[in-house]
Amino acid sequence: MNSQFGNRIRTLREEQNLLLRQVASLLEMDTAQLSKIERGERQAKKETVLRISKLLKVTENELITLWLADQICYVVKDEENALQAMMVAEDSVKYEITKTKKQK
Repeated sequence: MNSQFGNRIRTLREEQNLLLRQVASLLEMDTAQLSKIERGERQAKKETVLRISKLLKVTENELITLWLADQICYVVKDEENALQAMMVAEDSVKYEITKTKKQK
């Protein structure tokens, strides 16, 4: 599966002239594991995403957004009604956000 998150962190890493093994070491992670995350063959944990954002000097919001998008795609990619389900989910999320704001 094509990973927007993985592609972005690879681009950021390369723009900063960092080797895969350097970033993996700083994240206390196996180089092969980070390589799989960049290629979209493995999902990163949220904690890892937050650590990567600090290391590569990019906002948490940017990487979390791409990471969540990848998570959603992974779950629905083989479903015939994926787009319809995502629209229903979007409405539910909007409702929950509105409800939470009103409670504050």
